[in-house]
Amino acid sequence: MKIIELILDEDQEEAGIDAISIVENPAIEEDFIALKNDQLKLAEVSKEKKLLMGPLLIPNKPIYRKNEDDSEEYYIYFSKDTIQKASQLYLKNGKQNNSTLEHQHSLSGLTLVESWIVESETQDKSRLYNMNVPQGTWMGTVKVNNDEIWNEYVKTNKVKGFSIEGFFADKMERPKESIKDSYETKASELLSSIKNILNDK
Repeated sequence: MKIIELILDEDQEEAGIDAISIVENPAIEEDFIALKNDQLKLAEVSKEKKLLMGPLLIPNKPIYRKNEDDSEEYYIYFSKDTIQKASQLYLKNGKQNNSTLEHQHSLSGLTLVESWIVESETQDKSRLYNMNVPQGTWMGTVKVNNDEIWNEYVKTNKVKGFSIEGFFADKMERPKESIKDSYETKASELLSSIKNILNDK
């Protein structure tokens, strides 16, 4: 199965991430966590922070994809460099209020309030919440100022993680297995050609 590296084509105006979607099954297979602060007191009333924290993109992690007509299956992945550029471009373009539900419905009241790249596997904020993501991961915290989404989707675990929406260019790569298969196929074809020549003689 082929694997495709997605890169930022900085010559394209729409390149980069357009929105962050909250989904039930995140493609990167990592759930976010809902942060609460039961110790925060306002007039003796405990309030929830209504924050969601989790990985937005993990470097070099294969993400399964399939064409709409089911004709082709493949994997995509992002490099550390592309993730860093995409995270910066997202904020630079002022997209932090863009969010969707399951990539289908635009949402209001959700804002990316924290964004960082994991630089240490031992000394990172993500470790405080037992999220063992690799260096180069783009982490984010989203503030949910939308009671309907918080109560009906977050509290009920209908959504469990983040998924990004955006425009990237393809950079074709092949895993070792595909390279090996390719060499074996060429060797087999060459051997078959030699046999045919010998048989003709």
